[in-house]
Amino acid sequence: MSTDMIDEKARAAAWFKSLRDSIVAAFEGLEDSHDTGPFSDQPAGRFDVSETKRTAEDGSDAGGGLMSVMRGGRVFEKVGVNISEVYGALGERAQHAMAARKGIPGMKDDPRFWASGISLVAHMQNPHVPAVHMNTRMFWTPHAWWFGGGSDLNPCLEYDEDTAHFHHVQKRHLDPHGEDLYPRLKDWADDYFYIPHRKRARGVGGIFMDDRNSGDWEADFALTQDIGRAFLPAYLPLVEQRRTLAFGAAEKDAQLVHRGLYAEYNLVYDRGTKFGLETGHDANAVLMSLPPLAKWI
Repeated sequence: MSTDMIDEKARAAAWFKSLRDSIVAAFEGLEDSHDTGPFSDQPAGRFDVSETKRTAEDGSDAGGGLMSVMRGGRVFEKVGVNISEVYGALGERAQHAMAARKGIPGMKDDPRFWASGISLVAHMQNPHVPAVHMNTRMFWTPHAWWFGGGSDLNPCLEYDEDTAHFHHVQKRHLDPHGEDLYPRLKDWADDYFYIPHRKRARGVGGIFMDDRNSGDWEADFALTQDIGRAFLPAYLPLVEQRRTLAFGAAEKDAQLVHRGLYAEYNLVYDRGTKFGLETGHDANAVLMSLPPLAKWI
């Protein structure tokens, strides 16, 4: 394996794009098939797709990505599925933050980096349908590489059977990589998606990992792919089960209040949001995760 990992980077970026394509197609399929229940009389939603560009301080190309956002659909009130491939040199603040967390030597002397990933957040029309987040990524510097990400469910109206299904599918996809993995990544998600100032979890959990470098790139890439593959079978049945349920003003109010939690977490704690803004990525793409409407009481 070369130090620059050119082939590995290309394979990772291609996988994230492939996963993006399958999710976008599946979500537009949900829009097309929603023919009964709330909002079924509305036009089916479609993704607006735009390229994002990132420019280095000297004006040179620093990568970019593809932002795909659907607004005002039958099923999805707002959903974004973004992919990115960015590169350049880490600024001083980003270096300090990363070195403090990972203890990577040599970063100051050679601050080059490359990162690629997929990021998804879905906010739903029907309060009975849970919001969801998924992200997987690969990060490279000349001094280290790692994978990260996961997915978690964020219902405002909780159904125990939905939570159980979501977690069961995650476990089924992780068990081939070691039966100790799902419990560890579940606990990690519980810790990571916790809102300290509210003293509560953001949702009902899922799986999460960061700094994943076992020393075996192929094994870690395979794990990252299976985290991505778990997403649609974990989530689509929940949407199909709940999207036709009737709801009223009280349920919608509960949804808007819960979205306030989501916004607080992403703006205050989320590492991906901080990194994206710190490294000059398109702010609209970075903040795609924010809900279209929210409420604080």
